[in-house]
Amino acid sequence: MKDLKEKVIVVTGSAQGLGAAICAELSAAGAFVIATDINKEKLVDVEKGIKEANGKIRTYSMDVADEKDVEDTINQIAADNGGIDMVINNAGIDFCKSVEEISYEEWQTEIKVNLWGPFHVSKAAYGFMKQKGRGHIINITSTAARRAWPNASAYHASKWGLLGFSHALHTEARKDNIKVTALIAGGMKTPFILDRFPDVDPDVLQDPANVAETIRFILCQPESTVIPEVMVIPMKETSWP
Repeated sequence: MKDLKEKVIVVTGSAQGLGAAICAELSAAGAFVIATDINKEKLVDVEKGIKEANGKIRTYSMDVADEKDVEDTINQIAADNGGIDMVINNAGIDFCKSVEEISYEEWQTEIKVNLWGPFHVSKAAYGFMKQKGRGHIINITSTAARRAWPNASAYHASKWGLLGFSHALHTEARKDNIKVTALIAGGMKTPFILDRFPDVDPDVLQDPANVAETIRFILCQPESTVIPEVMVIPMKETSWP
């Protein structure tokens, strides 16, 4: 299996939850983690923890919904760090509103972050990976891309779209030796779920570190192997039957 030593890996939505767990896991594997979030100040604790563990990290403010900001930031990241090896598209939001309640602006914002965001980042980073002759993009989707529940139409639309984008990009990128993986994650003990659904029993959710460990495994596959899709769900939680 490959190792990740000195690999430059961009992680979006790094300030908390799964994003922070991914940064910690990949840094522990020797990667040079590029932690990004719409609010750079929120990355202070993530950066501090990785540096205290003698890991390598740089932080950047990046709004994945903003095409120009993504292009400028990815170009800057590549210039500062000698290119880009891998990307983890993790940033995501959900308004948890019915079709009657959600505004047009909220719908557009959710689609821009959850679906346009991975497209923006992948498109901006693709050329840098192509220059190196290899690369890997992992898109964090959800069991929401496989089934549906009420009051999440924009979330479902974005995650189903992201799953389709991931598989389409997988077919395109192979010619350039760039791997693309869709990771379908079930419920995790993160603010994304616990802050929105306080009645959920945390004991039925999985630790985001477990999902981060799976990401590390995917990235460490031999050069001749690609995993287009993988699902990681808790043993007890039933968002996927």
